[in-house]
Amino acid sequence: MAIISISINEKMLEEIDKAQKDLGFSGRSEAIRAGIRMLLEDAKEKDLLSGRVRGVLLLTHEHEVEDFVTKVKHNYLDIIYTQIHNRFKENRCLELFILDGEAERIRELTKEFQRNEAIDHVKLILT
Repeated sequence: MAIISISINEKMLEEIDKAQKDLGFSGRSEAIRAGIRMLLEDAKEKDLLSGRVRGVLLLTHEHEVEDFVTKVKHNYLDIIYTQIHNRFKENRCLELFILDGEAERIRELTKEFQRNEAIDHVKLILT
């Protein structure tokens, strides 16, 4: 098995350690491998999509990122059926997009948000 090195911030390391204990993994490496497997399986599933699909895209981010979200949203109005924006904590926002359109366009939209480090969570759920 290859050994690699990664850099992560202290908060993420604490979250990995907590998940490791809560989920019963024997060590950080096992927990990280499981997370990577889930990421790869999810990416593979989304890459295989074709044709018209429907789904929900969920984002969480700091309020300061709202201009970026709006800019991206305007490039994908052809697939965004509904958007709900909720400021659920002092400076935190939740975005919910209901999507209906070509799989490739939905993948593009999802990747736009995933590439921005200021977006904390991006989750695409397909129906």
